[in-house]
Amino acid sequence: MDQFRHISVMPKEVLKYLAPVKNGLYVDGTVGGGGHSRLILEAISPEGNLIGFDQDSFAINAANENLKEFGNRYRLINRNFADMVEALDEIGIKEIDGFVLDLGVSSYQLDTDERGFSFQKDAPLDMRMDTAKDVKAADLVNSLSHGELARIIREYGEERWAGRIASFICKAREDKEIETTTELAEIVKGAIPRGAWEERIHPATRTFQALRIAVNDELKSLETGLESAIELLKPKGRGVVISFHSLEDRIVKGIFRGKGAGCICPPEVYICNCGHSAEVTILTKRPVVATSDEVLINPRSRSAKLRAVQKR
Repeated sequence: MDQFRHISVMPKEVLKYLAPVKNGLYVDGTVGGGGHSRLILEAISPEGNLIGFDQDSFAINAANENLKEFGNRYRLINRNFADMVEALDEIGIKEIDGFVLDLGVSSYQLDTDERGFSFQKDAPLDMRMDTAKDVKAADLVNSLSHGELARIIREYGEERWAGRIASFICKAREDKEIETTTELAEIVKGAIPRGAWEERIHPATRTFQALRIAVNDELKSLETGLESAIELLKPKGRGVVISFHSLEDRIVKGIFRGKGAGCICPPEVYICNCGHSAEVTILTKRPVVATSDEVLINPRSRSAKLRAVQKR
């Protein structure tokens, strides 16, 4: 297996807002290569414990190798973090001191040809984070209707040319199935007028993002997993989430705001009768972003936004 690389984004900021307590119990919902997990395990020494989740079996194997010096203080679970309540219940855990979710795609996933996440190299059009799942990006591209393809590209990629891209895809697959990343990238490039190409991103970026989100059901997993993680927090426990595009950040912001709201009565009601009270305190009124120095070292941190809450 190639080395699993994933440069942990905003490590100092994660520790600042997570504020790990000595000997606490923490969850890393997207363990990747174990970068954030290592920082947390070091901070909660000597007896603190960590549970790590990742649906990518390659990540689990890499994290096990990278964290082995911590002995039995960590446990890794090869499941989507959306399943954390059920998975933790199975091992007798009902509450945690904190969690971190780093929603970024790892450098390993992007750079490993056969994973098919990137259009930078010619590779099978896959994009599955969990390689045990059946549906690949190629299946969606070659089987969905024009309307459904356009919807996915528009909603998950926020792509203004979604309808035209879907038309070009449907036309191209009449001749042969679209099988590789470069095939799809060229089709998308042809669909977007040259004058509409953005200066800093490849024309196919939004379409590839949309397909990856659809293949892995990422937004639904985020909603379910984040709601669950907050419910698991002990009083004063903290949660930190790093998102990488506006769709993710909008969900995180919305859930945090909902959990942080007190009275939810309509404005015309003068005396509160809803009985609703805030579950969390929002620690980041505005999202925290990477420093310019970090962006120079890790350009993929440029789009990262960190938000954090504390359970009441």
